[in-house]
Amino acid sequence: MTAKPLLAFEDVALSLGGQEILRGVSLAVKPGEVLGLLGRNGAGKTSLIRMATRQWTPRNGQIRLDGRPIDEVSRRELARCLATVPQDVHIPFPFRAGEVVLMGRIPHQRALGFETDEDLEIARSAMAEVGVSSLADRPIDELSGGERQLVLFARALAQRPACLLLDEPTAFLDLRHRMDVLEVVRRFAANGGAAIVVSHDFALASRVCDRIAVLADGRVIADGLPRDVLSREGVAAGFGVDVHVLEAPDGSPVVVPRFDR
Repeated sequence: MTAKPLLAFEDVALSLGGQEILRGVSLAVKPGEVLGLLGRNGAGKTSLIRMATRQWTPRNGQIRLDGRPIDEVSRRELARCLATVPQDVHIPFPFRAGEVVLMGRIPHQRALGFETDEDLEIARSAMAEVGVSSLADRPIDELSGGERQLVLFARALAQRPACLLLDEPTAFLDLRHRMDVLEVVRRFAANGGAAIVVSHDFALASRVCDRIAVLADGRVIADGLPRDVLSREGVAAGFGVDVHVLEAPDGSPVVVPRFDR
């Protein structure tokens, strides 16, 4: 039996400031699945995440969370189900990194907002999984861009969501930490979670994603297995560049730009 989508965009359109950003976009991600979103800058990838978290409202179409229209889901329930790791975020007060991760437990806390021993243990576990336990007492504004990104990733895991929404999750990371994050995302999916990963990194998408969707001119122009989407023709259609597509030892596609010398 095929699992029903956890998060679904149904014929969604978005306009901002009189400019059409997205039109007729239909995509879905199921439990246990990692969906990659690729596309040029301004293609609308981040816009989909912002609509899923109700920062922006679609002009047309419907977004559903576990089958329910997302505008019928309370903010608290939405925060329990969806966790976002943005490209970067400004935290105005110099909270310690451990305190930032603990904020991921807020949707699960009672009205008074006091953390429990369970909350503290979940936050510590999330930091250990991402490898940032040693940063717990460091002020967030003193961390490097990569360290801050890892802390935000740990905060998302501490929410214990059903779905992760990751916007360029490895943009500031070195190779070792990039691999660590990808392994955590795959484990999250293997345990029944869903994830949407926005990226410009073809190597990341081909290795971590079960499916890849490509956005161009506000529409989905491809949606399928990495080896089918990341073809020479597919990359040319989505990005306007000519590439070689090689095969890694595990069978995943490796995209290499072609240069005239």
